[in-house]
Amino acid sequence: MSDTALQSYIDKWLAVQPQQRIALAFVDQNAYPGHIALAAFEQELLAAAYGIREPHVAATKLNWWAEELSGAAASGGRHPLTQVLFDDDRAHAIAAERWVAPVLAAMGQLEEGTAADFPAQLAAGSLLHGAVADLETAWWFGDKASSERATRVATLSHLLHSLLRLEEDADRDRLALPMSRLAKFGLSRNQLREASEARDAAVRAQLEDLHQSWREADRLPGPLSAFRGLESRHGQTVVAKARKAAHPLEELRKGQGRQGPGVAWQAWLAARGWQREID
Repeated sequence: MSDTALQSYIDKWLAVQPQQRIALAFVDQNAYPGHIALAAFEQELLAAAYGIREPHVAATKLNWWAEELSGAAASGGRHPLTQVLFDDDRAHAIAAERWVAPVLAAMGQLEEGTAADFPAQLAAGSLLHGAVADLETAWWFGDKASSERATRVATLSHLLHSLLRLEEDADRDRLALPMSRLAKFGLSRNQLREASEARDAAVRAQLEDLHQSWREADRLPGPLSAFRGLESRHGQTVVAKARKAAHPLEELRKGQGRQGPGVAWQAWLAARGWQREID
């Protein structure tokens, strides 16, 4: 498989998380190609789980991944990302069940509807993102490391990304705001597409819950990969600023693609945290 094909998957990951381009300066692709391939694989999985609107189409793609990962240890894989991953001894040290778990979790939530409240959102998101975090933590730190903190951060990052797509996903079964929040602020599905004081207030309330839960995540056990650490630091910063803005959704969108010295500093801190754990 060509380097061009591999790069196309990495580019898809970076399109969703542009700040990770800065993190790549601290995760040498020659020394750690599997770390980058794993992040790109996670994005492929999440794109299938959340980005494909027809559940049967998503299920077909996820079934392919389940077969691919089940046999990759023996075959070396057919997909360019799998080939990079299983060229690394780390992949063979991780049980096959752990590789397939995120795919099975993704299948299990394909037709899931809108959660009742914020705790229910966290619980539902933790099934898929917890399996992803468990695999990721084992890859970066070994199977003895706790994935509790990474699970929470991955789930919160997903809820933040969902909020960014509030308008685009207003016609989907699973909405970014829980049912209790819609009821409290008197919002219908159609009203999510248009800016209003009620929508701003609902988004701000969601951000308050995200902000508080992210602060609690920092006290949970377990290390974060360099990429997850940057995602967490960046997400917290974006949420903290947007929750105080007059138009929080606009502020979120501006902050999500923000680059510059502040993000470089966050990336350095995240990479330092990773290196401290493995030294």
